[in-house]
Amino acid sequence: MIIRAGLAAALVLTLGLFAAQAQSPAKMPKIGVLTFAPLTEGVRQAIGAGLQEHGYVEGQNILIEWRTAEGRSDRSAALAADLVRLKVDVIVAITTPSVQAAKNATSSIPIVMAPAGDPIGTGLVTSLARPGGNITGITGTSAELAGKQLEMLRQVVPGLARLAVLIHSIDNDTFAKSLVKQTEAAAKTTGIRLHVVSVRELDELDRAFATMTKGRVEGVIVQGLFAASFERIAQLCLRSRLPSVASQSGFADAGGLLVYGARQSDMQRRAGFYVARILKGAKPSDLPVEQASTFELVVNLRTARALGLTIPGSLLRRADQVIE
Repeated sequence: MIIRAGLAAALVLTLGLFAAQAQSPAKMPKIGVLTFAPLTEGVRQAIGAGLQEHGYVEGQNILIEWRTAEGRSDRSAALAADLVRLKVDVIVAITTPSVQAAKNATSSIPIVMAPAGDPIGTGLVTSLARPGGNITGITGTSAELAGKQLEMLRQVVPGLARLAVLIHSIDNDTFAKSLVKQTEAAAKTTGIRLHVVSVRELDELDRAFATMTKGRVEGVIVQGLFAASFERIAQLCLRSRLPSVASQSGFADAGGLLVYGARQSDMQRRAGFYVARILKGAKPSDLPVEQASTFELVVNLRTARALGLTIPGSLLRRADQVIE
């Protein structure tokens, strides 16, 4: 009887342990989202929608740690290190400085670019087909982008001869160098003289536009990571009477004349595909980097009127959005 009672007690204890294990919630995966520019509701919605398409809902079966450097390069490294310390399962890094900061912080945690520019030229991946290492995702730039932006400015400003490229450059910024190289190549084929105006701190913008005015440029391509200062740049373009084009839609909303570039929300949403594949066991090195396939043209007619410019009908007909 004593032995049987002991066996019964052991059986009850074992069944109780199984029941407790069955009732204990499974550990939810945790991802970190690191942005260089200010974190907007649009970014949250795009990332959330992309995850939901693949069965992940924040707070229900996945946790998200949101981090933004607010446009300050000195914060990116610290925030990336913070996500590594939290042992997130995947880092979604938005724009090249965020990806570079994440890469410097970890060689083991998977990193999803959403997006990054010229990932091969900047050394983030070995190739688009086989990225190698712990980084994959989406790239939003193409070799033709700068040329198309330049051509749009030429349509608005016939006879355009002197053009500025405004670039936000940080230390050892291989992405900025790549953007400048692409723009220089596009300008060379059309005989346009290019003035490269680089700023490292955003409070240098007034000085930058004074340089453009002195150089008598007739238009400006806004390259790099200026999202936190789009409104200020648009004001300076208007004050300096300079037609402008950038690649991020927020620039036209802030008062810039033209936007032509990959649709940011689509690339951020696509990050959900990569996160889901990685959480299910795929290695970043085996997931090819995708190039953006959806581009948008935005025309701000209010700004055109303020500059005394006429937007050609051919350009308006191509526009995805016209700001009246």
